[in-house]
Amino acid sequence: MNQFPLVLQLDAAGNPNNWITHERSAYYYAKRLIAWEAAPVDFILHGGISAITGRQSTMTINTIVAIKGKITERQQRRLNRVPLNNKTLFRRDCNLCAYCGNVFPQNDLSRDHIVPMSRGGRNIWTNVVAGCTNCNKRKDNRTLDEVGLQLLYVPYVPNRSEYLILQNRQILADQMKFLLAKVPLESRIRSWS
Repeated sequence: MNQFPLVLQLDAAGNPNNWITHERSAYYYAKRLIAWEAAPVDFILHGGISAITGRQSTMTINTIVAIKGKITERQQRRLNRVPLNNKTLFRRDCNLCAYCGNVFPQNDLSRDHIVPMSRGGRNIWTNVVAGCTNCNKRKDNRTLDEVGLQLLYVPYVPNRSEYLILQNRQILADQMKFLLAKVPLESRIRSWS
């Protein structure tokens, strides 16, 4: 079990980019690539013992760090894209079936395409919801109108901050506060964070 939390990496402008390990964060500190730190919370990494001084090296790491350097347009487009996967989808939808409204463990959910792909629907955030096994079988390869179902919530594309919240189950309070400040007020994430 890793005793160190993941570090929230920002660009120099303060946009959240990624979760990085304490080792990667230490690399940025050692290379003097930290532009600024955003959190009052620090933790200390202990290194090896110096043969010359006999003292152990230490490095203080912050839990939210901005990295120096410019981000290219291509990198920014990549960062703005939020990958669609079942884990993140189910967390976005709070493990709630979009049709019956019951909460299920992830093992009992599947990705349901509102407009089936065989009918021209796309595999994008705004066309997918979490569906329980029974509702997904009932809907099958039909549209909502054909099967008489209604969506209980509207699917949406999470922004980068929401995505980072959805990706990490062990977010520190300072990191959550920072990310939530960049989450839209209407986001479902606010109801469980």
